Amino acid sequence: MSSPPPLWRIFHVFLLLGATSIGGGVVGYLRSALVVRQRWVDDPTFVELLSISQTLPGLNATNMSILVGDRLRGTPGAVVAALGMCLPGAALMTAAAFAYGAGGDDPLSKAFLHAIAAGAVGLIVVVMVQLGSKTLSSLADYVFVALTALLVAGFHVQVPVALIGVGAIAIWWHRPRKAPPSP
Repeated sequence: MSSPPPLWRIFHVFLLLGATSIGGGVVGYLRSALVVRQRWVDDPTFVELLSISQTLPGLNATNMSILVGDRLRGTPGAVVAALGMCLPGAALMTAAAFAYGAGGDDPLSKAFLHAIAAGAVGLIVVVMVQLGSKTLSSLADYVFVALTALLVAGFHVQVPVALIGVGAIAIWWHRPRKAPPSP
């Protein structure tokens, strides 16, 4: 990226992301927009910012918008990116609250929510495959991913406990090793 984008462009991109992303699938939209289309960050930077955003309290999408906006244009960039990302959701949730209060818990609403949930899961799987193919470099990395999924889904271990446990094993596995003495 030669020069940082103008603030209005940052706001516009994040406004569209906030208006068109649904549920957990927002990570897929973020990667597609920020890495592929806008080329504001590369894949390693995206994964780094995503990791930071996941460790912070709040929504990943909002955290990502703030981190990317800050990286692009400092504090003003972070503010307009966060506003752009949050404005559509806030407006839709306000409208949904009014509609739900008027319409109640009807079957059509439930069907719509189930469809959105299925789409969000699909988007998460796509992003997992895209990022996994670029960041997982060995068979051991795939074993760590599978072990984490098995612990959480199969044995109902709490996510933080599974991440800390498997993370500690992965750090030990990938630790720097002394090179064997040369002959």
